[in-house]
Amino acid sequence: MNQQKANKMSVIGFTIIIAIGILLAGTRSIVEFITNYQWFNFNTYLDTFLVKIKTEIIILLPLTILLSTGLYIYLKKLKQRYYHVAHIFYNATADKIIHRMMMVFSIFTGFLTGLIISNSIWLKLRLFLSQQTFSIKDPIFDKDISFYIFKLPFYEQILVSLIVMTLFLAAITIAFFVILMSIRHTAENKIQDIHYVNPQQRLDQLLKNEIAKTAIKRIAYLGLIVLLLISFRYFLKGYELMYSTRGVAYGASYTDIHVTLIVYRILCAVTFVSSFIFCFALLKNKTKLAIAVPVTIISIALIGGIIALMVQQLIVEPDEISKEKEYLEYNIQHTQEAFALVDVKEEQYLVEQDLEWSDILENENTIKNIRINDARPLEQTYNQIQGIRLYYTFAGIDLDRYIIDDEYKQVFISARELNQEKLSDQAKTWINIHLKYTHGYGMVMSPVNEVTEEGQPKLLFKNIPPISDTSLIIKQPEIYFGELSDRYIIVNTKEDEFDYPSGSDNETTRYNGDAGLSLSGINRLLFSFRESSMKLFVSSVVHSDSKIILYRNIQQRIKTIAPFLEYDQNPYLVLNQDDGKLYWIIDAYTTSKYYPYSQMFSFKKKPVNYIRNSVKVVIDAYNGTTDYYIIDHEDPMITAYDEIFTDLFKDISDMPAGLRSHIKYPQDYFDLQTQVYRSYHVINPEVFYNGEDMWDIANEKYMDGVQPIESNYVMFKLPDSDIEEFALIVPYTPKEKANMTSLFVARNDNENYGKLYIYKLPKDKTIQGPMMIESRIDQDSTISPQFTLWGQEGSAVLRGNLIVVPVGDSILYVEPIYLQADNPNSLPEMKRVIVAYQETIVMEENLDLALRKIFNQKSVSLDIDIEGLSPEIKRLLQELTLLFNNSKDNMEEIENVLNRLNTLLEGN
Repeated sequence: MNQQKANKMSVIGFTIIIAIGILLAGTRSIVEFITNYQWFNFNTYLDTFLVKIKTEIIILLPLTILLSTGLYIYLKKLKQRYYHVAHIFYNATADKIIHRMMMVFSIFTGFLTGLIISNSIWLKLRLFLSQQTFSIKDPIFDKDISFYIFKLPFYEQILVSLIVMTLFLAAITIAFFVILMSIRHTAENKIQDIHYVNPQQRLDQLLKNEIAKTAIKRIAYLGLIVLLLISFRYFLKGYELMYSTRGVAYGASYTDIHVTLIVYRILCAVTFVSSFIFCFALLKNKTKLAIAVPVTIISIALIGGIIALMVQQLIVEPDEISKEKEYLEYNIQHTQEAFALVDVKEEQYLVEQDLEWSDILENENTIKNIRINDARPLEQTYNQIQGIRLYYTFAGIDLDRYIIDDEYKQVFISARELNQEKLSDQAKTWINIHLKYTHGYGMVMSPVNEVTEEGQPKLLFKNIPPISDTSLIIKQPEIYFGELSDRYIIVNTKEDEFDYPSGSDNETTRYNGDAGLSLSGINRLLFSFRESSMKLFVSSVVHSDSKIILYRNIQQRIKTIAPFLEYDQNPYLVLNQDDGKLYWIIDAYTTSKYYPYSQMFSFKKKPVNYIRNSVKVVIDAYNGTTDYYIIDHEDPMITAYDEIFTDLFKDISDMPAGLRSHIKYPQDYFDLQTQVYRSYHVINPEVFYNGEDMWDIANEKYMDGVQPIESNYVMFKLPDSDIEEFALIVPYTPKEKANMTSLFVARNDNENYGKLYIYKLPKDKTIQGPMMIESRIDQDSTISPQFTLWGQEGSAVLRGNLIVVPVGDSILYVEPIYLQADNPNSLPEMKRVIVAYQETIVMEENLDLALRKIFNQKSVSLDIDIEGLSPEIKRLLQELTLLFNNSKDNMEEIENVLNRLNTLLEGN
């Protein structure tokens, strides 16, 4: 008795625990829905938030009702049929428990199945309904590409779901009959009891009676449905041959079209007919005929596979180029289309290598923007000399271009973010984390081509508060949204926020922006539950006017709003020169793996064979305002998304001009295109097949190792342009060779944004590639011993990126050299610049000296003590020196500078 009571209490306790768990999970889901609803509504993206929910509900409700009702009726009919053939007599009262169990099981199964299906299919359904034409057709079935991108994935999802549900129903049928067959009903004194027995004891006899026949009848009908669905699956598999990997290139090959496609069509027809034969055989108890159906289907599939293998090895491979030529052409064409490489403009770049000093002067802006600093050592330097406090971090260095004092300059820029992980353990209190240390402050900017005498970057923006010797101004330096911000914060509390350090004290502030959801009324309880924080609920410093700011990490923020897009891994900070505010720009991509005949590549560890950089996302670093701008309206996928999410996207023309001038062709996207174009610049299928003109991305020595050269933003004049442009460039070499064969270039500025060029270098002469220059550096009788000497003196010699700089019809090679002392706190210092041109290679303290030595030009300097002079006077003296060094004919410019300098000196 005590044992039974203990068991009963255990069951009750377990049931209570399960109920509490379900209640808490349900409550959390409801709270998250309410708070997310408020957040999306506040950020004007409520329709985007509701699209998924509305679509899932539209799928879930009718599907749940249909599945639950259908399953309940089905099980009820099974039970009634079983009772009838088994001659079991029962009354309604005694049978209620079974009915209730069937009802609960049916509702639970129907809801769970509907939930899984609606969650997996909702976006495919919306894309199916909003499909856009590509106006490009596949070469085999003559279907628009939209069929493969929007329709085929939806059909496959529906088909797989139906097959799984039918097989699941068959399993339920078998299990249901086994359960019913394992119980015995007796009627004594008009009270019906249920006794469980070993089902194996009655299995032999039951298989021979009407009960087994009833079960088999149900299986026959379900088998009919499954085989019909499999028949349609074979029909769709014909289209899936567009993704075949059998041949020499991705997509349907000779064997796929002439054998496999025919086999699929045969299997489709045979499976369709066999479905009825299978059903008939089971109903008529013709076991051998029923078994013959799957055996026949499997045999045809095996024979078809063997035939395909034989055709591939005996017919195709001995004459592969002839047989596969047509399909290689399809692969090349569609891969170029899918990766936006069709419109690459091909030009010849003669590389005459006939530069004179006058050409250097004529391309002054190109020379002045040659990068002699590298982002990776610069990040370490920024953190050490501009971190100010331990808790400030520069999470990355970005390249951009600005109009600074009327000059178009290429610069490094980085945000000074607050890293709460670097607060001391005793400072990591709830108030400090969520109310006090809420934001970063300002940024650092430095030109790519200038360093101090100590080899450190020359800072255009520095310190806290930010100061600058340029015309640029930051009016709102606080950074509440960034790459490191990963916790919610509460603003407008009774506690002042830490703003920035000022000497031995700290300046405080209060947030005056628009971000944040009110914590008045029930919201405080809701967000306390959401964040699992009792302190948020009971804290006396939080009041009804306080606001909670969520999703401050910019990557998390954009993925929460639009998770169906892929995002660049490198957001970059922009100072809008029109309003003096800081913004983040992130590139977003539409991708697919369903483009027919397009080669599959890896992008962010995901397989893709179609991609477009169709969206630029802008986030206000202070207010968190997030805008999605469509930059490529020719992308059918973004057009479909725009139709689905009606409140999400804006046109690129709506982007403020101060931000639009800073959009860049993204490196992630360009690097992927660069990988594709290594092979797919070849349009001749025979040359492609033989690999005669395959390229490699050039290698370089970087820091203390060897790596493929990184795509670099370089400012130079394109052959068809009269002004310098901000362009992304990467050099190619022939496969497994070191000489340079071409330059791949993406333009960035104004109406030329996104235009791709391939500059092919002459094949009748050797153009030195980066590794050939690196080898010459290692072998130079002056440079190499100096490297060795520095190493013996306890300094590590670190080599920066080797920059390939087109100038006129020639190429310069520039590589910065860093020294880093052998101690934990040392910084890499840019100490030398190597310049290579023709057969000459020199290493000097700066770029100007190196170029002058290359071209045998003397340099002069003004022997003036500049200590104590104003920044403007210093700048004018430097400008005067530069003008004099550049040309003896610049007398008018020199006179203007002298007049300005005299005016300033008289003022002093």
